[in-house]
Amino acid sequence: MTEAVNKTETERSRQVYGKVVSAKMDKTITVLVERQMQHPLYKKYIRRSTKMHAHDEDNTCQEGDTVTIEECRPMSRTKTWRLVEIVSRGE
Repeated sequence: MTEAVNKTETERSRQVYGKVVSAKMDKTITVLVERQMQHPLYKKYIRRSTKMHAHDEDNTCQEGDTVTIEECRPMSRTKTWRLVEIVSRGE
């Protein structure tokens, strides 16, 4: 019964995929996350995007990389995401 109560942080946190658009800050990357939603009246699919700041402890990411980030505790005023893995390297 205690196993169900003691979930790890990765099971509870939300993970999203995105592309790194800026890696100029120290230990911080800016990730562009795109999603598609359906227009409520016209039913056409629209592309929406959000820029999120994520924590990159080792400064391993570069611009153009595709990464997975997960939600975490607030690390600064704008940074509430953490880098999980680099899915593919940019060119």
